Amino acid sequence: MESYPSELLLIAFVAMLAALLRELPSIVRIPVVVLEVVLGMLIGPHMFNLATPDGMIGTLGELGLAFLLFMVGLEIDFDKIRGRALSLAVGGWFLSFLLAMLCMFSFNSIGLIETPVMLAAVALSTTAFGILAPILRDRGELNTDFGKYMLATAAVGEFVPLMFISLVVIPAKDTFLHTLFMVTFIIFALIVANIALQMRSSPLIEKLAHTMQSSGQLPVRICILLQVLLVTLAATFGLNIVLGAFVAGMVVGLAIKGNEGELLRHKLDAIGYGFLIPIFFIVAGMKFEVSALWSAPLAPVQIALLLALMLLIRGVPLLLYKKELTPEEKLPFALYSATGLPLIIIISEIGVSSGLMPQDRASILVSAGMISVLLFPILAVKLRGKFTLPW
Repeated sequence: MESYPSELLLIAFVAMLAALLRELPSIVRIPVVVLEVVLGMLIGPHMFNLATPDGMIGTLGELGLAFLLFMVGLEIDFDKIRGRALSLAVGGWFLSFLLAMLCMFSFNSIGLIETPVMLAAVALSTTAFGILAPILRDRGELNTDFGKYMLATAAVGEFVPLMFISLVVIPAKDTFLHTLFMVTFIIFALIVANIALQMRSSPLIEKLAHTMQSSGQLPVRICILLQVLLVTLAATFGLNIVLGAFVAGMVVGLAIKGNEGELLRHKLDAIGYGFLIPIFFIVAGMKFEVSALWSAPLAPVQIALLLALMLLIRGVPLLLYKKELTPEEKLPFALYSATGLPLIIIISEIGVSSGLMPQDRASILVSAGMISVLLFPILAVKLRGKFTLPW
């Protein structure tokens, strides 16, 4: 316990430093999440060993992950991404997944990348909505056509794999019980979502809004309660807790849609992006095993190959966007789509804990996910409008 105050002080300083560095004038505007991961790597046990990602620090990191998925669910605006944007995103994800299955089966059969095919395919076909949403928001692109298609792709690239691993890949109990628990959770979530929709036009929302200016902050506390409730319910049913956090965010997003909910959004933003979510990314950086980059003769080759596969797998759906994106937008779109980390970490941890994935393979997969966060958004920002694909 005595070391925690100093470690918390260090992490708080790193979180502030990342945001400060993000605001300094530079040729390339590095996303703040990238800075948080890099600074976390520097202070972690695999580099300067100034802090360790366990105990209370690890718990705060897990809370940050849950709040990140909560904010991801909150950010999804189905009115903006429905229609063609959503159908293209769903079709594009399944195209990516089929290609990922084919690639991983081929590489696994020749022993180049020996990783469970289904797990690796789901991981490589994810998109980090929680990372991309703030980047697009900071660049003022959320309300553009590019931003609309990108948000739809990112939302599907996070939500569908999350549901896929919960339903298909890693059932915690036998198939019947797992399916029963999943259906029960979905029914409960739909009931809560229906209540949220009914409350949107209720005068109760306006009454609750008055407490936002007092020390009670009742709407904020209700949102936290709902998140904890659905996370606890998901854990009780043997599902991944991030599924509960994600659904809670979607439910809150349905209830507070409109101008009346803007103040509550700002307050949840402050809690998430100002406190808990930076800790998750810093802790993720602290867990990054730098030695995995040279732990085996083929490790660097495997990581580079996985990065190339992520770009290929999430870039292939561009074939569906011939009329929706300009040639200058396609490469940044592919780079953004290939950015993945939170679900890669989750899938790897579940794979290791269930015995389906060896630790060294998980480290290589997470390493590729880390590098994608460090590299792809920067390249996308730098190449935005400056490079044209020939198709």
